[in-house]
Amino acid sequence: MAHSQRKSETQMLTTANKESTQFINSLKQAGIEISNEREVIERLEEAREWHYAFTTLAREGKRIGIWFAATAKTRSNQLQGLFAQYRFSGNAEAAFESCLLRG
Repeated sequence: MAHSQRKSETQMLTTANKESTQFINSLKQAGIEISNEREVIERLEEAREWHYAFTTLAREGKRIGIWFAATAKTRSNQLQGLFAQYRFSGNAEAAFESCLLRG
């Protein structure tokens, strides 16, 4: 039983990891510039709850060289749609936007 439970947890983590990477790619397509992107992806892949890990990195990441910046292409309504699509909590998108560096 423990083996099948571990396998199930691994499958769930793999699915979540793919979702977190898709989310990062969607942010970039929406015009968000990400410093230290590889580090962001790795940290999200290691996290059990990637939504929480992402919001923490957005808020606190500057201390470790991770930041997110809006470009001329970034649109607030597009970001709102992405955060809804990836099932973030209600205030996560607004919190993310408040942490964005403006390009």
